[in-house]
Amino acid sequence: MSGTHGTEKTAGPVLGTSTDTVPPEATSATGTPGDKADAIAAVTRVARAALPANGLITDPTELRTYECDGLAHYRVTPALVVLPETTEQVAAVVRACAEHGVPFVARGSGTGLSGGALPRADGILVVTSRMRAIREVRAADQRAVVEPGVINLDVTRAATPEGYYYAPDPSSQQICSVGGNLAENSGGAHCLKYGFTSNHVLGTDLVTPQGDVVQLGGLAPDAPGYDLLGTVVGSEGTLGIATTAIVRLVRLPEEVRTLLVGFRSTDDAGAATSAIISAGIVPAAIEMMDALAIEAAEAAVHCNYPDGAGAVLVIELDGAAVEVEHEYEQVERLCREHGSFEQRLAIDAAERALIWKGRKSAFAAVGRISPDYIVQDGVIPRTALPEVLRAIADLSSSSGVRVANVFHAGDGNLHPLVLFDGEKEGAGEAAEEVSGAILDLCISHGGSITGEHGVGTDKAAYMPRMFTDEDLDTMQLVRCAFDPDNISNPGKVFPTPRLCGEVPGKRKKPHPLVEAGLADAF
Repeated sequence: MSGTHGTEKTAGPVLGTSTDTVPPEATSATGTPGDKADAIAAVTRVARAALPANGLITDPTELRTYECDGLAHYRVTPALVVLPETTEQVAAVVRACAEHGVPFVARGSGTGLSGGALPRADGILVVTSRMRAIREVRAADQRAVVEPGVINLDVTRAATPEGYYYAPDPSSQQICSVGGNLAENSGGAHCLKYGFTSNHVLGTDLVTPQGDVVQLGGLAPDAPGYDLLGTVVGSEGTLGIATTAIVRLVRLPEEVRTLLVGFRSTDDAGAATSAIISAGIVPAAIEMMDALAIEAAEAAVHCNYPDGAGAVLVIELDGAAVEVEHEYEQVERLCREHGSFEQRLAIDAAERALIWKGRKSAFAAVGRISPDYIVQDGVIPRTALPEVLRAIADLSSSSGVRVANVFHAGDGNLHPLVLFDGEKEGAGEAAEEVSGAILDLCISHGGSITGEHGVGTDKAAYMPRMFTDEDLDTMQLVRCAFDPDNISNPGKVFPTPRLCGEVPGKRKKPHPLVEAGLADAF
């Protein structure tokens, strides 16, 4: 389920209209316009018969609503939008796409930040937002069965009366959908202790790119056979469309303590983070915000963070009361020893919510201090935090491009916000250059180009910086095993997608698409 990567939603940088921000892979490389129109018409007829009367969108103005996800930098108007309500309806549309060679892209709430739900101009956008039933909450089994359009936070709301909750909690959890979380293997503030979506999805009904419905996993912790579920979770919609998810529920903790700690610098906050983890303490969350991110949050939600802080940590401890008490004493001491000048412990749920409101609103809040911004998502070793944050500050200073930092400090998942004004000539390009340099920093320190937002359209060009040609060939062989016709969210993740059936390795003769300038060889 590409597109609701379990992501933090932002307005995103807007550098143009849908006509001038279309990446090359968003349009089909083969087939004449007449062939494409006939194929779309054929799929439209099938969809009209299979879906409710209001389940199709064909009006050009209404289609523009779906031209991008949370990353507004790239925009493509789809040929057709369908809004199925059942697995069978999804399968009928996908079968028609497979029969007529029409690409399709799945989309949930559209909160993704990597362009994972970017439509195809010659394709179908399958929007699952109407598939939002929570079918079962099985407290005795610590499981819930939900449809892909269910909002992340609603799973917790349904499970709380039974004494449970759903642990993965992206900052957009009030609006992002479970299907998108599954597609992007989303994390969130509490992934430090509880893991990512992949640790909490036990099964799914998958509509394959051929339109078949298969069940992967189930209620049991480990299904027999190949770990196909593990392959699908995080595949960004390139292997099919998830239409049901069996998710793991976690028992509500006996006690929760949320601590807001102010530091003079990100160096001090980073050192405190490392000290806490080194002491054997695994908090539910350790989140960091720098001065610029704090400024934005204050302007937006008046969270009342410590005055004069160069950085704050939001630290949450949960578990058995006696354990939380012991960990709190150590955390309080370690923060003090590493330069904290103010510590606040939330005394009730209202104070806890206000502390988290500042952090969880940070991405959108940046819109208060900058008209446009790029949200990045790199990962580094936790011990490299001070060094990398200093390097980001140097990049910002030398380029004149402001960067606000807000991130999951406990596991080194950075979310730099690169600020710019799209109305100023060259500002967008300068921001993109800084954004790319930050990813290079992550790679050079042994990290990754993405922790939870996905590769999508935005970061595909960076894949060769992390992986060899052989690595990428192997990954694409897996994709081809699921989708030999390359119609399921094509053009995403891989910088130069192979045509399935091609032999891996260097080609002796250029492919006709390469000769025509419509594809690259790697």
